[in-house]
Amino acid sequence: MSEVVGAGERHGVSPASSFEEVSSAQCFGGTQLTLAHHSDTTGTRMQLSVYLPPAAKSGPAPVVYYLSGLTCTEENFTVKAGAQRMAAECGLIVVAPDTSPRGDGVANAPDYDLGQGAGFYVDSTMEPWSKHFRMYSYVTRELPELIAGAFPVKPGAVGIFGHSMGGHGALTLALRHPELFKSVSAFAPIVAPSQVPWGRKAFSAYLGPDEDAWCEHDACHLLRERKFATQILVDQGDADPFLEEQLQTWRLVAVLKETGQSAKVRMQHGYDHSYYFIATFIDDHLRHHARILKAL
Repeated sequence: MSEVVGAGERHGVSPASSFEEVSSAQCFGGTQLTLAHHSDTTGTRMQLSVYLPPAAKSGPAPVVYYLSGLTCTEENFTVKAGAQRMAAECGLIVVAPDTSPRGDGVANAPDYDLGQGAGFYVDSTMEPWSKHFRMYSYVTRELPELIAGAFPVKPGAVGIFGHSMGGHGALTLALRHPELFKSVSAFAPIVAPSQVPWGRKAFSAYLGPDEDAWCEHDACHLLRERKFATQILVDQGDADPFLEEQLQTWRLVAVLKETGQSAKVRMQHGYDHSYYFIATFIDDHLRHHARILKAL
């Protein structure tokens, strides 16, 4: 493993970058990087992927953060979604962090939907999770600061999207931080985590029994309190096995009608919860973000 320091000319990375380069490959005229760094927020080593489009070699480019779902690392999206071609065409930097802190000494659980791989993009307040499980602060503060310091990011042109648990993260983080995220979209998001088993299990463990505290991490609740300045795009497959119990897209549709929030929710016939679904519609999502962010 080598430090990115000294590779700035090759990748458009600031020589002051604290990232370590895990891997690098040329892709559609740009560069696909896997990076690592020590996080002060989680107290652990964090790994992430960054796609730099060809446009980033000649000047600042918008950046979009992608948040993955349960059990995933940064690798799932990077190798399965097929995002690089359209990101290169649109001139978007795409950053995909891991879904949780990991490593020896980091709390974990035997269940796939709790612990390592299941950070739910909240800052835990409960033991044993509170020491490391601070993905909310990591994605909204530390990581954007590091990315802006290391790469040619267009000031103020930042978007966020994600899948499933990461779709929940994208919607809630965008709604809570409109000063940072100017565009948002989601694939098969958990739209009302305080009302479904995945969310209730995670929130009980990470945030404790006070359900009022959960509402700040529930997109349907947040949308009743505030609007997002630009259109929200959501794609959901109607053959998704988690649709009825865990995702409940109908709750989001009802809130959008109630509040008048600008949004496009598309039920995609025959599509499931997999990365085949994401790969099919990834171009639409990247164009959505590029349209908004390039206008800033």
